[in-house]
Amino acid sequence: MQFVWQHRLWDYTPLRTSDGKRVRIMHPGTINTDAGPDFFNAAIEIDGQRWAGNIEIHVKASDWFRHGHDKDRAYDSVILHVVQEDDTEVRRPDGAVIPQITVRCSSRAAARCNMLMTGSSSSLPCAPTIASLEKVFHTEWLTALALERLYNKSDRILRIVEHTEGDWEAAAYITLSRALGFGLNAEPFEILAKNLPLKFLNRHRDELVTMEALVFGQAGLIPPPAEDEDGYVTRLRQEYMFMAHKFSLRPLPLQWKLSRTRPQNFPHRRLALLAEKIHRGFHLIGKLDDVVADFYREREKSLIETGLYYPHLPEPTMPEIPSLKDLRREFDINLTGFWATRYTFDNAGQGGASPKALAGSSIDKLLINVVLPLMLARATTRNDVMTMQILPELLRKFHPEDNKDVRLFATAGITCRDAFESQAIIELRREYCEKNKCIYCRFGHRMLAQEIQS
Repeated sequence: MQFVWQHRLWDYTPLRTSDGKRVRIMHPGTINTDAGPDFFNAAIEIDGQRWAGNIEIHVKASDWFRHGHDKDRAYDSVILHVVQEDDTEVRRPDGAVIPQITVRCSSRAAARCNMLMTGSSSSLPCAPTIASLEKVFHTEWLTALALERLYNKSDRILRIVEHTEGDWEAAAYITLSRALGFGLNAEPFEILAKNLPLKFLNRHRDELVTMEALVFGQAGLIPPPAEDEDGYVTRLRQEYMFMAHKFSLRPLPLQWKLSRTRPQNFPHRRLALLAEKIHRGFHLIGKLDDVVADFYREREKSLIETGLYYPHLPEPTMPEIPSLKDLRREFDINLTGFWATRYTFDNAGQGGASPKALAGSSIDKLLINVVLPLMLARATTRNDVMTMQILPELLRKFHPEDNKDVRLFATAGITCRDAFESQAIIELRREYCEKNKCIYCRFGHRMLAQEIQS
C-alpha cells in the first residue's frame, strides 16, 4: 500500500473520499521510516480546498484504532487516511473526522511487491515484463543506467584524487590497479596500490626486477625457497628482502582468488604488467591530456580548413570522436623475461602463455573502466562540457561485454549492441537486482504497476 501511494500507482480517476468529496493529490509526501504517520509533508486538495500535512495508510480503516492512533497526538496532523478496506470512520482525539479514501491493492500485487523486495537476485522475475515493453522504454532506462555508471566511476576517482591530495597520476595508478583485478581480485589490487604508493615506486623504477620484487613481495606472492626454482625467483626474493629491510616493508595479508580461474586471469601476469608500466614511466593522466589536446587541435584545424571557424560565432557542430588507437596502445604491452612465458611462479610456461600481457578484449575493459572515467573526472573538474558530451558516444565505439549478466538480460529481449548498453546492464544488475532494489528499477516499477492496475 505504501508503494502504491508513494509511486502514484492507483487507477481511480477521480479519487473521492468516503463521503463523496473529490480528492486531488498534488504531492503524496515523503515516506517516513520511523515512528509516526507513513508520509510527511503531503499536499492535497479536497473539493477545492488545499491541505498540507501527513498521510496515514492502513489495510483496514479499523487499524487506526487497533494501532492506537486515535489516542496518539502525533497523528493530529494527518490530513488523509488511505485504506484498502473502508470498514469504519476514523477521528482525531478531538472528535474531528479524518478524510478517508480507498485505494485497491490486490493480494497478487502485494505478493509480487514483497517478492521483489526480499527475493533472490539470481533470477530475473521481471523478464516477461521487460520483453513486453516497447523498445523506447528499454532505451530510456538503459541510457540513464549507462550514464549513472559512468558518472559513479568518475565520482569514485574524484574521491581518490582528494585522498591523494590532488595527485592525479596517483589516483590513476590506484584506479588502474583495481581494474587489473577485473572484478575477481579488484579489492586486493586496490589495497596493494594504496599501500605501495606511486611516488615510492617511481623512486625505484629504473630496475624492472626491483619493481617486480616490490609488487610481488608486498602482494605476498613470492614463493618460499625451493631447490629447483628458477634463478629469477631467487633474485626476486633477495631483492625484496633487501628493499623490505631498507624500508621496513611487510607483505600484505591479501586474499587472492585463484580457484576456478583461468590461468590468464591469475593476478601474477597482471602484477607483472603493472610493474612493467611503472618501470617504463607511469604517465597515464599526461597521455590522456595529450589525447584530448590533440583532439581539440585537430578539430580546430579542420574547422579552419573547411571555413567554419569564426571566433565570434557559437560552436557549429559536435566534434568528431577521437580515435581509440592511441588509448589502446597504452596497455598493449609485451612482457619480457620470466613473465613472457609464465602464468605463475611454478608454471613452466607450456600452457599457452604469450608475451602479450592483455588480450584485446581485456584492453578494451581497461579503457571502459579506467580511461573513460578518468577523462570524465578530468573534464568535470575543468568544466570541459564538450569532452563530457562525447564520452558516452566514445563508449558506443566498443563492442558489448560478454558476461553472464548481459546473457541473462538477452533472454528477456535486451540484446546489447555496444559497451554503452552492456555497461547499463551491469549497472542494473549490481545496483538494483543484486541489492533487491527492484521497486526502484523502472522495469520492476512497471511490472508492479501492471499488477496493481490489472
